Amino acid sequence: MDDLLSPAFRALSARLGQDRLRVQGPGGNTSIKCRDVMWIKASGTELADAQTDPIFVAVDRYAAKAEAAGAGDGSCKATVLDPANTLRPSIETTFHAALDWPVVAHTHSIATLVHAISPEGRKLAAEKLSGLPATFVPYAKPGLPLTREILARVTGQTQVIVLENHGLICCGNTVEETARIMDEVEDRLAMPVADRGPLPDGPQMPGFERVAESWIAYDPRICELVQAGSYYPDHVVFLGPALPVADGAGDPPTLLVPHEGVYLRDGATSSQRAMTRCLSDCFARLPAEWGADPIGTAAEAELLNWDAEKYRQALAARS
Repeated sequence: MDDLLSPAFRALSARLGQDRLRVQGPGGNTSIKCRDVMWIKASGTELADAQTDPIFVAVDRYAAKAEAAGAGDGSCKATVLDPANTLRPSIETTFHAALDWPVVAHTHSIATLVHAISPEGRKLAAEKLSGLPATFVPYAKPGLPLTREILARVTGQTQVIVLENHGLICCGNTVEETARIMDEVEDRLAMPVADRGPLPDGPQMPGFERVAESWIAYDPRICELVQAGSYYPDHVVFLGPALPVADGAGDPPTLLVPHEGVYLRDGATSSQRAMTRCLSDCFARLPAEWGADPIGTAAEAELLNWDAEKYRQALAARS
């Protein structure tokens, strides 16, 4: 059964996970399927470890596909083939199972996110991806809601799916084809980083580390945008809503102090550090003439109160 987990599939998964411009911390997932078996990254694990650790779990593909159609709660926990395996399948297993391609790769690509959070960016992305079998899907909560939005828009030919305020999915018949398509999308959507000069010195804060992402505090427009809301799910999961400017309830892991810096709390996890860097990587590429749409407070509340994400947070906190 584990013959599906080829060296090429593991290598692609690890390459994506080790590139911070494609995957941050435990984000993203890959899957490979043959007939009734599908291997998919387990929740809370990291693609970067695909060649060294047992991060994949085998599920009954047709049972997971049935959950995508409403036969179950969408968690796919009951579809795991080995009862001794305590790993949970990714919260996004349903769309992997429902997409009729042998190899599916989902990333939180920075190049994609810059376009996918912006009305102007989404319009330009459609032009840049012209000629590819691509479709765009509006934001939905990961899991069954997102799967339903995807299935309502894809055809049997769709191999590129841009997820609004979320990321990228690429599909193929082989690992090599999937990698080629994903690399093509990355090349087409690549955006330059604004030249901001050296980072000014700023004050330190007891209990916090002033981080390289502090440039945000000196850009009035970006400073305002990151306080206005959250722009993709993993930001909410690992950092909380938006970027707070005061050390209030919940001990937020990251603080923004305008004109002084961005501060990461002592003891922050590697996932929290990665998501702070992700925010910087994304907004450093947002053109001055583009707007940005947050996912909204209702969507943030759904993510904060979701047991599946609390499980992923708990696993990620161990690293």
